Amino acid sequence: MGAEELHKVAPGGVCISEVVYDSWFRLPIAGLRPSARYKQAAEVTHGKLYVIGGSRNGRYLSDIQVFNLETLTWSVVKPVLDQDPDSSKDDVTSECVLASSGHSMIRWENKLLVVAGHTKDLADTVTVRSLDMETNCWTVIKTHGKAPIARGGQSVTRFGSSLIMFGGEDPRRRLLNDIHVLDVNTMTWEAVKTLGAPPAPRYDHVAALHAQRYLLIFGGGSHSTCFNDLHVLDLQTMEWSIPQTQGEVVSARAGHAGAVIGENWYIAGGGDNNKGASETLVLNMSRLVWSVLATVKERDPIASEGLSLTSATIHGEKLLVAFGGYNGMYNNEVLILKPKLKEASQPKIFQSPAAAAAAASVTAAYALNSGTSKILEPESIGNEVNLEAFLSGSSERQVAVETDSLLERKHTLESNLTAIKAENARLKENISEMNEMHAELYKELSSVQEQLETERSRCFELEVHIADLRKRMESMDSLHHEFQMLQQQKAGPQQVLNDKSSEPTQGQKSGRGVWHWISAAPATPNDNLRHYMG
Repeated sequence: MGAEELHKVAPGGVCISEVVYDSWFRLPIAGLRPSARYKQAAEVTHGKLYVIGGSRNGRYLSDIQVFNLETLTWSVVKPVLDQDPDSSKDDVTSECVLASSGHSMIRWENKLLVVAGHTKDLADTVTVRSLDMETNCWTVIKTHGKAPIARGGQSVTRFGSSLIMFGGEDPRRRLLNDIHVLDVNTMTWEAVKTLGAPPAPRYDHVAALHAQRYLLIFGGGSHSTCFNDLHVLDLQTMEWSIPQTQGEVVSARAGHAGAVIGENWYIAGGGDNNKGASETLVLNMSRLVWSVLATVKERDPIASEGLSLTSATIHGEKLLVAFGGYNGMYNNEVLILKPKLKEASQPKIFQSPAAAAAAASVTAAYALNSGTSKILEPESIGNEVNLEAFLSGSSERQVAVETDSLLERKHTLESNLTAIKAENARLKENISEMNEMHAELYKELSSVQEQLETERSRCFELEVHIADLRKRMESMDSLHHEFQMLQQQKAGPQQVLNDKSSEPTQGQKSGRGVWHWISAAPATPNDNLRHYMG
């Protein structure tokens, strides 16, 4: 595997000082291990790795496993259901820990907060649960405000006393790119509107907080592709931007995991639907420089989707701790990496597009007034000079030029706003016309439907009349047949009498001829029928 083997292992633990820097090492586990899994949630606190839930072979898991990083042993937590006093009985499931996958877990004081995730329980909104690490009490927390739609594969990042949730995939497999904030003190949700172009809807991405101001989003996937883009949300202006990065070209991936140590953001695992990502990346968030920290083999547990990655401090050493994942097989290995920490460099100023444009106009005015030919780019302002000091040292004339530039931009924006309002008015007129046309068409449709219903009634009456005539015709045929039978029966004996009585004498034969025979012919069945009919 892509890790250096340790030559010295202390009894009951690992000699951390002997672990090679920037290489993954598989910890020797004593005793039983939890079942292999992926898309679990994990967090390290007080030297213990807590693992909750996950998925295996399409089945959601609900266990709580704890790995002691000192003794290298696993144990199982048997939680006690402790219903939140503000919640109702309907909020509590029959299971103590609801089986879930793709959820997030954040440490808050002495509790672990479990947020969202895919479950068999088809809840409409995101659920928040907590585990008290001192009492092992499991609580279903009742939240307030407008809770977000249920989802899994989202990111949840702690920002002070708030949790910032981005993206994910809802139960109907719709991808999301919304921002919701949960105030942990009041347990109140709030949907946040942002400026600028947000990241494309995605899930199984990673997020990190930098300088207590910037939310970074990297990678993730849709139903057809994976991403390798980096987005930044300024939490003061709530504006999205795409910063320019330097260093390595990172591969697209989803299902990866990330952890922050200092100003470095470490990212491991993931894949692109074809193979697992073998490079462990590090982003220096101050300088926005990508680099590859370590590379493992293709089938290594680190090159897995759905693994978890957390940071820990053991014997004074900063470590990365990885667990689980899937790369053709499910894993339950615990691996550590000791990164070689570098000295912090000069921070890079993140700028929103509006701030960058203002800085560019000020810089251009300064260069023009000072007679210099060099004009600093917005990125150079962020890297090479202190923008605040530059602005404070500008002359009144420079400030006037900046003001004129901003006024000109204001007039441009007002002109654009006027044009947009005119376009909106035109669209409203078009909508009104379409509504009127729709109303007329609806009336015409109603009239046609009434006519159609009338014709259907007439057709039904005609069908009834035709059926009655058919029955009468059948009756006439039966009567005609009976008349024929009666005529035949009557013609039998009567014909003999007629023949005898109608024999002419010799004189009659010679006198009346054939006309007498014709006139004496018996009545036909039709004649009898006419007589019968009246």
